[in-house]
Amino acid sequence: MKVSDIATCIEEIAPLSLQEDYDNAGWQVGDKYSEATGALLCIDVTEEVVDEAISLGVNLIISHHPLLFKGVKSLTGKNYVERTVIKAIQHNISIYASHTNLDNAWSGVNFKMAEKLGLTNLSILMPQGGKLLKLVTYVPVSHADIVRNALFTAGCGNIGDYDLCSYNSNGFGTFRAGLDSHPYCGTIGNLHQEEETRIETVLPEYLKEVATQALLKTHPYEEPVFDFIKIENQWVKVGSGVVGELLCPMDEMDFLQRTKTVFHAGCIKYSNLRNRRIRRVALCGGAGAFLISQAIASDADVFITGEIKYHDYFGYDEHILLAEVGHYETEQYTKDIFCDIITKKFPNFAVHYTKVETNPINYL
Repeated sequence: MKVSDIATCIEEIAPLSLQEDYDNAGWQVGDKYSEATGALLCIDVTEEVVDEAISLGVNLIISHHPLLFKGVKSLTGKNYVERTVIKAIQHNISIYASHTNLDNAWSGVNFKMAEKLGLTNLSILMPQGGKLLKLVTYVPVSHADIVRNALFTAGCGNIGDYDLCSYNSNGFGTFRAGLDSHPYCGTIGNLHQEEETRIETVLPEYLKEVATQALLKTHPYEEPVFDFIKIENQWVKVGSGVVGELLCPMDEMDFLQRTKTVFHAGCIKYSNLRNRRIRRVALCGGAGAFLISQAIASDADVFITGEIKYHDYFGYDEHILLAEVGHYETEQYTKDIFCDIITKKFPNFAVHYTKVETNPINYL
């Protein structure tokens, strides 16, 4: 098994195309085609984490936060990032990160937070836009079902909670086969008219190549015609934050105390209490204050995130309760996501949780 096989199974859940423009998720260090001896899971990669991987005899570290987030112009060991990279290279250890792509993925970081809090009826707080394509192709009526089903198998046709979605209309196409062609129907040199089905379906942008190969493999024409059209529809299964509901409404302070316990938080900072019971909960792991307005629009009673700036607390007392739990604390269960993905696909592969405390923040 190659270390790239492990990354591939993670990207099946959280494709790199889902990451934000500012991010640098994916391969950080190492030869991704080397044989995998085991994986060490963490939130942050430090020198101590690399030392731990060395002692365990594993050659792959999977982290949530990218070690290489900003540009590196030299490797001289002048800071912990450079020293960590140098040590990993010296010991043939590969480093891979799944960051905002895992934040934005369905069943990703925010869904794990929601699971820990026992929320139900989950949906994305701010769905992504501009990540979907519409595929249009023309197929002989006799092969329409074959091509359509191949596209569905390739991942096309999913809209929200619906799948196998397509629009189909019948008409006819015309063509004249050239001397060097090998036409599926018609004869060389003569104008031919063929009854065809126009198939339209939707797909995530990152599946464009997979869908193309599925179409070419099953389409009977030597030169099939197809178009990919970028659409602005929101992708309701992908995006920032999650909103859900508690099975039973809770007192505000009881809910905050429960949240503190669930996330093992040293403390929770929160806005003024509103003297209302908590039923609907919006959340976002890490630095999610940019979603406060979306949380209010979702009719949430509370918004939980890892970081909120001082001035972001002002002006919302009448609308929502804000709770700041800690960046590391809200993302700590990412290691569980990695473990679940890997062991489901490779049950006999050695997976370890780091024992290094990488949270740089302490509480008195």
